[in-house]
Amino acid sequence: MSGIRVTGWGAVSPAGWGVLPLIEVCTNAQPCETAPLTCPGWPKPIPVRRVPPPTPRPTFLAHPRLRRSSSISLHTAAAALEALGPRLEAIQSGQRRLGIVFTSLTGCVSYSRRFYDEVLKDPATASPILFPETVFNAPSSHLAAYLNTQAINYTMIGDPGTFLQGLAVAAGWLLDGRVDLGLVIGAEELDWLVATAQRRFSSDVVISEGAGALVIERAEASGPGIEIDRISEPVLYTAATSQAAAVRRVRNEAGVDNADTVLVDSLTGAPHVDRAEANAWSDWTGPRISVKKLLGEPFAAGSAWQCVVAAEHLSRGRHSSAIVNVVGCNQQAIAARLVAR
Repeated sequence: MSGIRVTGWGAVSPAGWGVLPLIEVCTNAQPCETAPLTCPGWPKPIPVRRVPPPTPRPTFLAHPRLRRSSSISLHTAAAALEALGPRLEAIQSGQRRLGIVFTSLTGCVSYSRRFYDEVLKDPATASPILFPETVFNAPSSHLAAYLNTQAINYTMIGDPGTFLQGLAVAAGWLLDGRVDLGLVIGAEELDWLVATAQRRFSSDVVISEGAGALVIERAEASGPGIEIDRISEPVLYTAATSQAAAVRRVRNEAGVDNADTVLVDSLTGAPHVDRAEANAWSDWTGPRISVKKLLGEPFAAGSAWQCVVAAEHLSRGRHSSAIVNVVGCNQQAIAARLVAR
């Protein structure tokens, strides 16, 4: 992975719109408040962590492709635009080729639930306006339209570890010369379908929503920056490889060789969910940040937040390297190591 650097990052989370609120929550180690979510057929509301309304409302939300889109598309756009920063004009004018990798687990679940609810009630009156927002690649399509980019655009669906796989895919595009910039996004939105589904597996995990984004570029021969030192091979959970074994293998690939390394893990605060990761890293004595304990479990967005937090800490000179460890909920374990050069 040598030669690829992280040059921008953005976030939308229950802490607020932008990277700074996210970092403030992690620095203060104060969990975001929960709010009750009423779910049909459930006797009690489920506590969740929602993204607050933006104040003031960003002007880009008035774009025709975003006016009626679901929250996952709005979160995606906000995190992406913050990450791109001053590169936006060059991309929209076609001066720089931008490759987009959008990752998610649940996707546009809110509009999907609304559309199929209408279909079940009366197929003849189900709104065709809703249908385009049900497909998994709707957020990346909206973003590409706003950015006026026609370069390569992937949507990858999988568990939280898929965000790091997306980073590896975008890095490959850069090394092959297919794009000038890579934009990798992880995003999710809240709906009672997601909350109740998660509840059937674990009543201790607090579901949340939001997005995180990283911009990556080819590194110059010299000059400071945040380099992606390595991304481990994903280790799948199979009949022959348990989650615990997968996490141990990934830790061995993380390359811990620096005392000034911060571990940004994927612990949720639910002991039975976290057991494999907690045991694999039980002897870690260095600094540690557990983003999901503070902001909730937003699946792909959570892994993106982990990378954003790692990049921000390295950019501020708080540490010389960071390990982002992701234990996916049902598919894979994977890790990345970022280094301040």
